[in-house]
Parts: sequence; C-alpha cells; structure tokens
Amino acid sequence: MGNRPLPIANLQAWWVHVPIPERQQHFGDFGQVSSFDSTIVRVTAENGVVGWGEAKNAPGSAGTYAALTALLNQEIAPKLIGKNALAPSVLADELYSGVRAHFASARGFVFPEMSRRGMSVAAISAVDIALWDLLGKTLDAPVWQLLGGRRAERLPAYGSGGWASAADIGPELRDYVDRGKFGAVKMRIGPMDGSMQESARRVIAAREAIGPDVELLVDAHGAFTLAEAKRFCHLVRDCDLGWLEEPLSGDDKPGMARLREFTHVPIAAGESEYTRFDFRDMIDAGAVDVLQPDLAVCGGITEGMRIAALASAHNLRMAPHLWSGAPGFTAGMHIAAASNCGYILEYSLGGHPMLHDLVEEEFVARDGYLDIPDRPGLGITIREDYLQAHVVSGEPAVGR
Repeated sequence: MGNRPLPIANLQAWWVHVPIPERQQHFGDFGQVSSFDSTIVRVTAENGVVGWGEAKNAPGSAGTYAALTALLNQEIAPKLIGKNALAPSVLADELYSGVRAHFASARGFVFPEMSRRGMSVAAISAVDIALWDLLGKTLDAPVWQLLGGRRAERLPAYGSGGWASAADIGPELRDYVDRGKFGAVKMRIGPMDGSMQESARRVIAAREAIGPDVELLVDAHGAFTLAEAKRFCHLVRDCDLGWLEEPLSGDDKPGMARLREFTHVPIAAGESEYTRFDFRDMIDAGAVDVLQPDLAVCGGITEGMRIAALASAHNLRMAPHLWSGAPGFTAGMHIAAASNCGYILEYSLGGHPMLHDLVEEEFVARDGYLDIPDRPGLGITIREDYLQAHVVSGEPAVGR
C-alpha cells in the first residue's frame, strides 16, 4: 500500500469480566481473586484490518473498569477516527499531549495534558498496543520485527504465583518447577501473612523446598515501610533472593533507593508506573535494578520501547510485568524479545482465563522457556464470542 495512510474507521472498548473457577482462585493482599477484569479494545481500519489492545487499572478482580472503558469509547475514540492507523507512536504522542500536540511535535518535546497519568495513560496503552497489532497485520510481520527484530526465538520464563502458607509454599513452588521446568519462581508476601516474620518464614520454607539452583523471586506489592523492608531483608539474608519486587510504595522512590543501598538483594519495580518519565525518576533516584513496565499500564509498546532504552542506557535489566490478558501479555513478550535488556518473562500459574481462554493460541512453558509469537501483529486471535459472553456493559462503537 506504499506510503499512503490507512484511516481508522472505528474503535470499541469493552469491560471484560471473567470469573475464575473456585479451585483456581487464590487469596492475597488484594483479597480473594475471584475474577479477571480488564478493558479490551478493538481498533478497525477502513480496509477492515483489526488490531487488539488492553488497558488495566487494577490487578485481578480488585478494580472496576467502567470509567476506563468509557474514557476510551467516549473521549479517545472520537479523536482517532480518520487518523492514520499505521502510525502508532505518532498517535500515542498526540493522545499524550492532547490539544497541544501540534506544538509538541513542532518543538520536539511533550506538552502533556493535566491528566497525564493513571487512566489516561492506561487508555493510551490499549490504543497503542492495538495499533501495533494492526500495523503488523497490515505489513504481514510480527511486532518484534517492526521493532528491529528479536534476539531469540524463545526467552526464559519464571513461574509466577506463590500464595500458600509456610507449610504449603514449598510443595506449591516445587510443583511450579516440575510443571514448567522453570529455572525461577515467584511468590507473594505482605499483609496477607499477618506479620513480616511470617513472610520471612514462608520465604525460608520456599528456599528449603526448591533448593539452591532455582531462582527465588519475591513480590511484596509495595506493602512494607522502609524500616520493615530492611528487617525483612535481614531475616531472609541467607535465602539468596533473585529479586525483591515492589518492597515499598511506588511513591517512595527515595526509600527504595535507601533500601537498595542497604541490601544485597536486587530491587525490581515498575508495574504501577506510567510513562518513561516515571521510570526515569526511579532510575535517577537509584531505586531499582530490574525495570518491570506493564504494557497495558505504562503507555503501550511505544512507551515500553522507550523505557527499555532507558534501562539499557543505565545498564539495568527489564522484565515486563505480564499479569495481563493476552494482548498485554504478548505486547510484553514482543518488547522483551526486541530489547537488548529484556531477559525473562513472567508466566502466571494462578487462575488466568484472560490469558488462556480469550485467544485461540496457547502459551505453554516448555523447559522453562516461552516461544515468542512469530505470527503477524501480536500473534493472537481473539475469540470474539468468548469476549462478548463476558462483557459487563457494552457501548456503541465510535466510527464510520
């Protein structure tokens, strides 16, 4: 089609709510996770090619998506109709700067809108992911190829879950290792344990069960104060942790920096950060060793590659947060494969229907690795009948 633009014909967003069978549910610091919720977006070009994206504002069933879905359908969609679907990065920047986007483009830097974080950026994430998917399908190329190529056909993965008690966490993580032949596993700690000492007991039990050769990653979901995190690191000092994820609130970057100076445990963070500017601030504070952008939160694939460039420039590693539905999950796979600092993928072993049932493709960990999709776009085929069966509230598409 040469260099001709391909206009966007319509955009539709849905709040999708998928119940998790009781036997697959878990209880953590966000409560009983009984469903997986997300906003799924479909962008259709005038030639009929479709791209799919995803936006998130809460984990699992901890949040509602009416406002985020309405933002996409009622405010963002009208701005995009008729725009060139083949320019995802350009449109992402236009949405971020809003009515002053023409000034930003002319002067070479951003003029962000006042609502430059939170749901606004999550909504941009969904659009951006969908447009990269659409671009790949139009050019008959996987997203990683559009980003410059992939470094490997598959990447290491870690089994992510780990909510069991001190008595049962060992068998749970050992089962993860056996099921996927994972070289690394991740467990959760925090308020659900009742005390920091109990969190430490669970981690010690986990290490004893999986042995010294499996990497043990620990996720605190921002639950500790700096003093508590220091005590926790001291209690588990002999457990050789691969990383401590989100030990403090994302708002306490100076505290994370002080913790990083205190402990030998690498600090991972970023799933609740928005845009490259948040990640720049985290890096400048000296707060992190492993960056974890969530592509359905941080700004999409366009912003994910900018974050990866920051990580690479500071000799840091990137491990995308992949607790998403299939569009957000595969977006993270593509940037991890295309970036020289992406090195490991998160693979959920909790109840995750939006990953395994929303699409026709299967994501199966083999020998501790996940294959990077090589089909056009994101490489996924949305089961639209499944999606429509789980829509909470529908709104008419905006377009022509």
